[in-house]
Amino acid sequence: MTTSSDTNAPALTTPALDFSGRTVAVSGAAVGFGRAIADRFAAAGAQVFGCDIAGREGGDPRVVLDEVDLTDRAAAAAWIAAVEDRAGRAIDVLVCNAGGVAGQTDRPIEEVADADWDRVVAVNLGSTFALCRAAAPGMKRAGSGAIVTITSGAALQASLTGIQSYCSAKHAVLGLTRQLAHELGPFGIRVNSVAPGFVRTNPATERQWLSYGPERQQQLVDAIALKRLGTADEIAKAVLFFASDLASFVNGQILSVDGGR
Repeated sequence: MTTSSDTNAPALTTPALDFSGRTVAVSGAAVGFGRAIADRFAAAGAQVFGCDIAGREGGDPRVVLDEVDLTDRAAAAAWIAAVEDRAGRAIDVLVCNAGGVAGQTDRPIEEVADADWDRVVAVNLGSTFALCRAAAPGMKRAGSGAIVTITSGAALQASLTGIQSYCSAKHAVLGLTRQLAHELGPFGIRVNSVAPGFVRTNPATERQWLSYGPERQQQLVDAIALKRLGTADEIAKAVLFFASDLASFVNGQILSVDGGR
């Protein structure tokens, strides 16, 4: 016998990870996590626009990349407007991935210059704020949308980098994520965060890895339950989950993708 609950049940064969017809914007899309995220969305059928301060070689040719310095908030807003104009619609998924340590290394706090602190905060927190502020009006008009921020294990505890501004900025991005989840939720917009563990994806993480030396490298791997480092594509798959219909009732959450550290 068929009950009312049976007739209202969703079709379990729905391709929830099919992003055909959706517009996706990914910051920091030239390398590392951003490149893997953009390529995953393109492979899933999305119209993907990326931005970075660097060029992009290789990867999925369907990803349109613009050169944008997101520490310039006006430039960040202009990029969002340009994406909406080219797509002819509001952005469906915004991935705030741009960030990093801006070439800095671990130093005692008394040696940290104002400009160095401000640069890291601007790259991580400032860019996320600027992109979310610019994309929110279009998403509100559409009555839907998903924003995924990329934080870090450094958003939950002390950073492996030892860089005070980076740890502080990632904690702040997580706070912004949770606040926007409550502010934008009534408009049908979900805001969540993926917190990657240590992944070797770019020159900065390679320098960090080499600085540990063999003994500390082994200690880091031993502290992971899966006994290996993750990959950029594994981070990308978590982002697609948050952006997909599989996460339709998930809002204001952080997902640690760290192998069980």
